[in-house]
Amino acid sequence: MLISTLLSLGSLILGLVAWTVPFFAMKNPKKDAVKICSFIIVSFSACIASLCLQLYEINHRVQIQDWSALMDTMGTLIWVAVILSVITFILNIMVLVICHEKETKIY
Repeated sequence: MLISTLLSLGSLILGLVAWTVPFFAMKNPKKDAVKICSFIIVSFSACIASLCLQLYEINHRVQIQDWSALMDTMGTLIWVAVILSVITFILNIMVLVICHEKETKIY
């Protein structure tokens, strides 16, 4: 039970990190391209790590043979994973667009 709680909490925190990091990049778009790319890499890495923790959570539930929990949560988990991925992707595309616009206005 503690393992499942920690995996879920870690996944939630990493998902929030994946969504908040692009806002820090958008807040100061005058940074150089390397720093912007670093923000994007951190965001996508947090998203991937969050999804990996969910896979570990599923594996843990399979090992303890908690089939009812798996059956109850798999449909929702799939949608949450898709939403996390899509929103992370959209936010990072927004970072690229905003930073590119700011960069072209400078010249």
